[in-house]
Amino acid sequence: MLSGIKAKIKTTNGRYFLECNEEESETVEDCLSRLIGISGWAKTTVCQKTTEAVLAACAEEGKIFAHNGIKTFKITARRTDKAFPLDSYTLCCRAGEAVLLSAEDLKVDIHNPQGTINIEIREKAYVYSGGKRGLGGLPVGCAGKGLLLLSGGIDSPVAGFLMACRGMSIDAIHFHAYPYTSLEAKEKVIRLAQITGSFCMGIKLYILNFTRIQQRIKERAPVEWTTVILRMAMMEAAEKAALKIKCKCLITGESLSQVASQTIENLRCTESRIKLPVLRPLIGTDKESIIRKAETLGTYEVSILPYADCCTLFSPAHPILHGETEQAGAIYESLEIEPLIEEALNSYEAY
Repeated sequence: MLSGIKAKIKTTNGRYFLECNEEESETVEDCLSRLIGISGWAKTTVCQKTTEAVLAACAEEGKIFAHNGIKTFKITARRTDKAFPLDSYTLCCRAGEAVLLSAEDLKVDIHNPQGTINIEIREKAYVYSGGKRGLGGLPVGCAGKGLLLLSGGIDSPVAGFLMACRGMSIDAIHFHAYPYTSLEAKEKVIRLAQITGSFCMGIKLYILNFTRIQQRIKERAPVEWTTVILRMAMMEAAEKAALKIKCKCLITGESLSQVASQTIENLRCTESRIKLPVLRPLIGTDKESIIRKAETLGTYEVSILPYADCCTLFSPAHPILHGETEQAGAIYESLEIEPLIEEALNSYEAY
């Protein structure tokens, strides 16, 4: 994520130290804000490991607090180097005194302070305040790789992000139906993959042309079944692609009963022809919560652009709500879709 930035990263017990030029610090913090697997970070003053230097650095932090209108503070200290002359408690007391002398309007409040000054005594002395929360989660890639079925909607980018937060590396597949769906719709999905990928250490996006498959379904399938049958074809194509690129599961943005194809019966139908596990991190999440997460990620404004994808294009007015897997399988087999899926898999676009 820091490619192209002159930054040095050093690892110690419980900490990463990242050194960069001041003019690049804003870019570095943007990277850290999107880095899954860290609990937080703070810009830090590095000073000599002497009592005088540490107290002086704390006094400067106190002046900044006062300038920013902060009225109450506390000190925390962690002393990894036990050779430092002051223990943690004494260091907190001395540092608090130094802050009070530097900014007379400040008061100590150890229970509910407006600001906290942190001291860490390691191989060097570090003084910082104003730390920022990270995304947490597990480092991307430590839990295998999954293939995200990425539509142009609100839900699937959020689903991909949530699985990345559990350590999963993400590739994505999208089903395009040009000329029934526009080139703008494809560009929209590419943009969604880019935004989501900025949190996931990058996403490789595969786009399959599903035009002939959708035409076959529209011509031959009972109209009320068209959406479910299309989802079955997408699942089968996604599984075949996942096996080729060594993904261990499929990921979807489905939420129980959110739309007709996502009733529990229809979910059983759509996954009835595949063997890979299907992860649905949004399955019990309401739409408002999903929208709030999409707004935080920055995908929402792209997702609501008015370019229809192939899932919505041929949606029937009265879709089946409680499909039976046996009937779904019989209809699917009668359409002879598999050769068309192979054709689509052999002519994919990759981004």
